[in-house]
Amino acid sequence: MPEGPEIRRLADRLDKVLANYPLERVWCAFEGIQRRAAHLQGRRILRIESRGKALLTHFDEGSVIYSHNQLYGVWRVVAHGAEVIGKRSPRLLLATQRHDAWLLSASDIELLDERELCQHRFIAALGPDPLAADTDADRLLAHMTQPCFASRQFGPLLLEQRFIAGVGNYLRSEILFFAGLLPTHRIKELVPQQQRQLAEIILTVCRRAYRHAGVTNTQAWREPMIAAGQPRQRWRHAVFNRAGEPCHACGSLIQRCNVATRRLYYCPACQR
Repeated sequence: MPEGPEIRRLADRLDKVLANYPLERVWCAFEGIQRRAAHLQGRRILRIESRGKALLTHFDEGSVIYSHNQLYGVWRVVAHGAEVIGKRSPRLLLATQRHDAWLLSASDIELLDERELCQHRFIAALGPDPLAADTDADRLLAHMTQPCFASRQFGPLLLEQRFIAGVGNYLRSEILFFAGLLPTHRIKELVPQQQRQLAEIILTVCRRAYRHAGVTNTQAWREPMIAAGQPRQRWRHAVFNRAGEPCHACGSLIQRCNVATRRLYYCPACQR
């Protein structure tokens, strides 16, 4: 499943090709949405944004299309009228004179009124989004240190969207590594300085992944590997998907375990 940085980059791309152009066609495979979406033809998209792993398409007459890729959904942007190649099932089409944006294989699509967003079952439950302009370390820290999170282990907690929006499996491993924490640690076990450091690392890792298309490894560690001609999967992350390879910081072998039914990678020396 794409994580917050990938969905934010997708929102940027869709916004660039669709926003402010009159829509020639709006189509949805779900009959209930299709009936209600007919009036959107000829309207304009004001903006497309992400909230965690969800995508919000805002229209000029006050409607919003909420979509979530889940495991199998994917967007394809093609020239207007061009065929979308592949076996995926089309679910949603937003078409202008220049581009067709298809959402394929997704099942979580809703047409809402702008005023309903704050009460939406998913949006209303989200924690702070590290990629949002109004999210800083102070806001993250205030949210993370609420009593309801204090005794929870970070391994499962970091995957809960009500804790931090947009964090998924690879970001979880990378955040814990750079924070020097194990998945069994809890927020209540950290001194205030460590808590603030964790908030700052969440911001840094998520924003690095956004800027560099999913890359979370530091520049100092990845550049020599790139120069040596190593493939992207070797230098993309600091620990994720690197079981059995040496830690960039200390040389210990990266370990893999399962936490909350998902694979997690860590350095046994750097994370104590």
